[in-house]
Amino acid sequence: MENRLQLPLTEFCRCHQLLQENCTIDAGIIQSFFLIFTGAAVLASAALYTRQPLLVAYIVLGCLIGPHGLALVADPELLSEVAEIGIIFLLFLVGLDLPPAKLKNMAGAGFLTALLTTGVFFGIGFGLMWSFGFTLSEAIITGVAVCFSSTIIGVKLLPTTVLHHRHVGEIVIALLLIQDLLAIFALVLITGYGESVSDTLSNLGTAMLALPIIAGTAFLSVRYLLLPLIARFDAFHEFIFLIAIGWCLGLASAAEAVGLSFEIGAFIAGVSLATSPISQYIAEHLKPLRDFFLVMFFFSVGAELNASLLLHVFFPTILLAMALIAAKPVAFALALKWQGENSSTSWEIGYRLGQASEFSLLLSYVASTAMLLGPEAAHVIQGATVITLIISSYIVIFRYPSPIAISEKLRRD
Repeated sequence: MENRLQLPLTEFCRCHQLLQENCTIDAGIIQSFFLIFTGAAVLASAALYTRQPLLVAYIVLGCLIGPHGLALVADPELLSEVAEIGIIFLLFLVGLDLPPAKLKNMAGAGFLTALLTTGVFFGIGFGLMWSFGFTLSEAIITGVAVCFSSTIIGVKLLPTTVLHHRHVGEIVIALLLIQDLLAIFALVLITGYGESVSDTLSNLGTAMLALPIIAGTAFLSVRYLLLPLIARFDAFHEFIFLIAIGWCLGLASAAEAVGLSFEIGAFIAGVSLATSPISQYIAEHLKPLRDFFLVMFFFSVGAELNASLLLHVFFPTILLAMALIAAKPVAFALALKWQGENSSTSWEIGYRLGQASEFSLLLSYVASTAMLLGPEAAHVIQGATVITLIISSYIVIFRYPSPIAISEKLRRD
């Protein structure tokens, strides 16, 4: 009788222990989310009072309560996975705003300006990192990372009723979208990197072959499967929401399975849906979800920043940030004036695009995962990016119309 009872009792104890462990994990996740979003709300309030971009508040929060701060949220696996999901949704929504017709309209002067300035910024990033003794791959990736301006800052500081449908707003948005495309191309190259030259060429060949296959499949699937489904059941809003989420994550997983990356798959998913008028409806209704994961992504960026390591690379970080703040407005202004824009318009666009980008952070994250960037080089990129975001935002809100301008005369919604 004892033997018969012992087995069920042992199984019961084991199940009880597993249940306790799972409850502890769930409690840890709930507590982490509570700390992140409560802290984000507090720091976001402070950021709005001081006219700071909210993403800076999220990065600062990560520094404060992440593993290198108070260690209140210290699970690296949780942070990494949440950051990945945040990037996926960010790129999906970027793709939703890039219908092929818009891409065609961006060709010409805007594209030439983007290419000219990209060469200048790459030279600054590469030259500075190389002069400080970083490796060739670290110098190249830093040069690429600093080529881009922040889509989030650029669009957030455009007053929608004043500039969005005028010349300045059109040029700012066109240049940002072109830079987003160049950033995606850079991600493809980083994804294809291998341990040797032959591995790299093989991986790049696979990626270049897989890219048109995934894109073609995506566009055909949208045309012959998704759009008919959406047209048939468009009265059920939650169905459209589920279709969009499933499409984003499904294509991201497919891209990763064929040797690309989750991020590239998500971007293709967005572009393929952008061919339909329903894309704007989806983009609008996914913004809360995007904002949720953006908080998590920028928090994770801050959580990865090690203050002692930042002090160790203090000089290259500060010099890179100051070089970008000084060079970006000048480069954009000169290129646009050469394209025939007047002086005031050219300088305004230059200052509005005078910072590094969330794509700079993304590229450093992906390159670090691919072992192309050491911790010190990654911290130089991340630290310089945060500095430029803060300084550039202040320059814009003090000088030009924006929703959070200091002066009442400049404040435009």
